[in-house]
This record gives sequence, structure tokens and C-alpha cells, in this order.
Amino acid sequence: MSDVDAEPPKGKESEYGCSHYKRRCAFISPCCKKVYVCRICHNENERHEIDRHAIQEIKCTECGTIQGVSNECTKCGVSFGKYFCLMCRLYDDEDKGQFHCSGCGICRIGGRENFFHCEQCNCCLGLSLKAGHKCLENASRSNCPVCLEDLHTSRLPIEVPRCGHYIHQKCFRDMVKYGGFTCPICGESYTNMKTLWQRLDEEIADTPMPDEYRNINVDILCKDCHKESTVPFHVIGLKCQQCGSYNTCRTDKGATSAAQSLPPPSPPEVHAGDNVNTEETEEDDLLRV
Repeated sequence: MSDVDAEPPKGKESEYGCSHYKRRCAFISPCCKKVYVCRICHNENERHEIDRHAIQEIKCTECGTIQGVSNECTKCGVSFGKYFCLMCRLYDDEDKGQFHCSGCGICRIGGRENFFHCEQCNCCLGLSLKAGHKCLENASRSNCPVCLEDLHTSRLPIEVPRCGHYIHQKCFRDMVKYGGFTCPICGESYTNMKTLWQRLDEEIADTPMPDEYRNINVDILCKDCHKESTVPFHVIGLKCQQCGSYNTCRTDKGATSAAQSLPPPSPPEVHAGDNVNTEETEEDDLLRV
């Protein structure tokens, strides 16, 4: 953070540029008229975010000349970065496979040949997902359901679960680590829960209900297959008759007074040995960007 006439801050991790990008220029932020090497440095130090497309002036860090947006200094002729995107005002001297996606409206890294732009999801995805992901309209134009940060412009890896609701990879792994196995948005199971469902089958078989509850049925909705069933009530869990999942909730359509007064079943508990963590998840169960 500095005034226009002062030297821009330089990162400790490189001899020029900042900790985020190697470049030989800084920009004059249109919002607060301060000099920053990159938009990330700006956003980390200010209480507002910069519009990268609104940047009109840059400052050469070699000779200090303030000028319009270009890839070479008009005074000393130094190249500001090997990669330059006029639309995003992005400069970088490191090869990260950068490319500009007109559909996303921003630059991506990883090589254009390794990605495709999904028109319905409105974002770039790895080629491995081209025939194997669930499309949701503008899926990336939302916030991570855990940390609430923007997903579309995020620099963090993104998970694409079976339900199609994007989430940061780190947030996903943290959720699973602490026992969360369903999407915070739709409630669908993130991965194959067969091992846990089998354990619940065994617990229910070993735990008969008292006589007064033994013949009571309840209506349920499965959050995994989205179908309804009428099942025997059990306090440990209510098993979907269509797919066998215990990730269900009661609807009690036309329920008797006895069924309406029943306590809710205990939510399934995920333990370390239940084989639902990301390291053990099969590729077909969890798709990655």
C-alpha cells in the first residue's frame, strides 16, 4: 500500500514483482489511487476489491514511469512480463500455462489444451470432466458454501461433487475430516457411502424397536436419489427403499398421530474407518477440476 509517487511494495519470495506474480510493473488502483504490484496485494491490504478491468495506469518498477496499459515500458523499453493479457491487466514472468477464457472473462492457468469451457456451468473444467460432470446453470458463479468466498475467481482448487455444487477442495477435505459427508446446499452424499450404510444395517438388525414402535411406518424423502418411500420407523435411521441410503428425511404425508409424535432418527455418524475420506474416494465418485 503506497501513494502513487512512492515505490510499490516488493515481495520477499522473488527479486521483483510480489509473492503472487513476477512482473516488472505495478498498477495505479482506480479506486483508491494507490500503487500495488497486483490485485491480490491490493485486496489483501484494502477493505474493498479492485476491478481489474478498470485499471488504466501502470508504473514501471525499473524506471518509475507512469503510463497507459501495455506490455513494454514507453521510456526504458523493459518487458513487464512474458505473459500479458490486456483484458485482465495480467502480467507474469513465470510460465504457468496461462490462457484467457472469453467465456469465463478471466485468465486461467494450466494450459488451454487441458480444459474446456462448459457453457451451462459457465466455467472452465478439466477435460476429464467433459463427459462426466453434472451441469448446473452458472455453477461457478457463486460462493463456496463453507468459506463463502467467490468460486469463479478463486485461485484455490475446486471440487466438483456428484451433485454439481462446487466447493473449494480444501473446504471439502476439512468437512469430510470432521464428519461432514453431505453437500451443504442440497444435502446429497458427497461420495459412495456403501460401507456406512452396511454398518447401519447391522446396527438396526441388532437393535429391535420396542413393541409400541414396531409396527409404525413413516414417509421419507431420500436426499441421494430424491425419491419417496414408506418405511418402518427406527430411531437409528430410516433407509430409502429405492437406493438403500440412510441420507433421508421424514415427510410424513398423511402420517398418523402416532407417527407424528415419533422422535427424529439420529443422523448417521461418520467415523475415520468408514471409507468416506477424499484419499479413499474412487474417481467415479468424486470429480475434480
